[in-house]
Amino acid sequence: MIKLPKEAKDQMISSIQTYFELERDETIGELGAEMLVDFFVKEIGIYYYNQGVADAKLMVEQRWSAVEEDLESLKRSTRSKR
Repeated sequence: MIKLPKEAKDQMISSIQTYFELERDETIGELGAEMLVDFFVKEIGIYYYNQGVADAKLMVEQRWSAVEEDLESLKRSTRSKR
C-alpha cells in the first residue's frame, strides 16, 4: 500500500469531512474519513498509479522520438562534393 505523508493524509481527511458536510449534509468523523482515505488508496489508487505510469511512458517515448530526430539531423551526407 502507498504510504502517504501525514500532512497529505490529514488534508485528505479534512477534504472528505468538508465534502460530507457540504454535499451530503452529513457529519463524518476523523476515523471514518481516514478509513475512506485508506480504502481509496488501497482499492482505487492503483488505477491512478497505472495511469501515471502510462502518462510517463508516453512522455518518455515522445521525448525519445525528438532525440532520435535531432540525432538524425546531425548526420552528414556521404556524397562526395566535387
